[in-house]
Amino acid sequence: MDFLARQNELNLLDKGLHSKRFSFIVMWGRRRVGKSRLLLEWNQRQKEGIYFVADESIASVQRKYFAEALQERIAGIADVEYPDWRTLFKRLSIDIKTGKWRGPLIIDELPYLVAAAPELPSVMQNWIDQDLKGTGFMLVVSGSSQSMMQGLILSGDAPLYGRATEIIKLSPLAPKYLKNALGIHLAKDQVKAYTFWGGIPRYWELAEMYGQDTEEAVHDLLLRPEGLLNQEPNRLLQDERPSAISLRPTLDVIGMGAHKSSEIAGRLGVSATSLTKVLARLQDLDLVEREIPYGESVKSGKRSLYKIKDPLFKVWFELISGRRGQFASFSKEERIALLKDQMPQLMGSIWEDLCRKALKQLSGLPKGIWKEPLRYWHGNGPEWDLMSTTLDDKSMIIGECKWFSGKISPKEVREIIQKFVQKGIPPTFKGPFDAIYYYLFIPEVPKEYLNLEKNVRLISAKEVIDSIA
Repeated sequence: MDFLARQNELNLLDKGLHSKRFSFIVMWGRRRVGKSRLLLEWNQRQKEGIYFVADESIASVQRKYFAEALQERIAGIADVEYPDWRTLFKRLSIDIKTGKWRGPLIIDELPYLVAAAPELPSVMQNWIDQDLKGTGFMLVVSGSSQSMMQGLILSGDAPLYGRATEIIKLSPLAPKYLKNALGIHLAKDQVKAYTFWGGIPRYWELAEMYGQDTEEAVHDLLLRPEGLLNQEPNRLLQDERPSAISLRPTLDVIGMGAHKSSEIAGRLGVSATSLTKVLARLQDLDLVEREIPYGESVKSGKRSLYKIKDPLFKVWFELISGRRGQFASFSKEERIALLKDQMPQLMGSIWEDLCRKALKQLSGLPKGIWKEPLRYWHGNGPEWDLMSTTLDDKSMIIGECKWFSGKISPKEVREIIQKFVQKGIPPTFKGPFDAIYYYLFIPEVPKEYLNLEKNVRLISAKEVIDSIA
C-alpha cells in the first residue's frame, strides 16, 4: 500500500531536522497505526539519518545491534564492546560534539530497550542534559507500548519529562484515504470499510487485496478462526508493556452491552472503585472512551458511559467474542449472513461517531465558535445523537444521524425531519436561543429532494467523509 497522508507529522520532523538547536522528538501511538512506516518514509528522504528498531533481546545484544546500525555513519563505533549504555552514548557524543554527525538518530520501539535495561531512561536524561544540549543533533524515539511511553515522557516524575522538543501522538488515518488505499470511491462504502478497519493502516494493507469487497475481507481476515486478525485484540493486549491481557474481561462485558461503570463492575463481580484504574488504562490505550451527555461537567462521573472506541475491537467484542464457537462451526455463507444481520447496528454506531467528528469542519456552518459536539441522554428519556452550542450559548445545533443501506425517498426524508424537529431540544436546555439549527445526517440525499424547511440542513456521507481531516 502506498504511503498516505501524515503531512503534518512529516512537517514537524522536518522542522526538527532543520533546527540549529538540539531536537528531541517523541512519537507514540497504538500498535499498527503506522509509526514505523512514517519514520522509515521520512528517514529515506534524509541523507544522513540512522533508523534503529529495537527488539526483545537482552541489553548486551541490543547495544551490539545499535552500534552496528551507527557504523553506517560513524566508522569504527561497532568495533568495540560496550559494557553499558552510558559508555556507548559517551562514545557517540564524541562524534556529535565534533560535528561529524548531527543525526537524525531514530530509535523505534524504545520500550523494548527499557524493558531490558530499566536504567536507560536515566542514562538518556544525563546524555541529553550533559552532551546533546547546545548541539544541532536530532534524536527521535518511538514506541507502541502506550502506557510505557507515557510513563517515560509525560509523567511528571519520569526521567525524560520536559526534555522533548516535540511530542507527536500518531492518530489513525481519516476515512477519506480509503479511496486511495482500497479503491473505495463511494462515501457510504468508505463508512462501511471504516466500521471494521478504522483508520489503522496495517488493517488497510491486509484488506487491500479485496478492494471494495468489504464483506469478503471481513470474513477472511476477521470472522474465520484462521483469519490473520481473528486474534488481534488478544495480541495487542499481550504486546503492551506491561501486558494488558488482564483488561480483556472488561472489554468483554462492555461489548456485551454494559456501559455504566456500576454495570461493568457488577458483571465482573468487582467493586466499582476497583474498576477505576482498569477503565483509565483502557482509555490511555485508546481502546475505550468515556462518554458524557452534552452539557455535563467532565468532572462529573454520575452519568458517564464507557464504550469501545477502536472500530475493529468494537466489532470483535460485539460480534465475534461471544460467538466464537458458532463462527468456528459455521460455513462461510452462515458467517456472512450473521455479519449482514449485524451490519446496520455496527455501521450506525460508527456513523454517529463520524458525524460528530465532522460537524465543526463542515462547510457552511452557522457563524460562531461551536463547542465540541456530543450525544445527549437523560435517564430513560429520548436521546439526541449530536448537540452543540456556540460559546456564548446563543445558538444551538441539534443533529440526528440516520444510517440505512438502501435508497430513501424525499417523502421518507420529510417524515424523518418532521419527527426530528417535533422532538425539539432537551428540556434541560431552555435557552433562550437566537437560532436553533437541525442537522440530519443520512448516507445519501435524494436528488429529487428540495430542502424547504427553515434551519434544517441535510448532510450526506460524502460531506461527512470529506470534512474529517
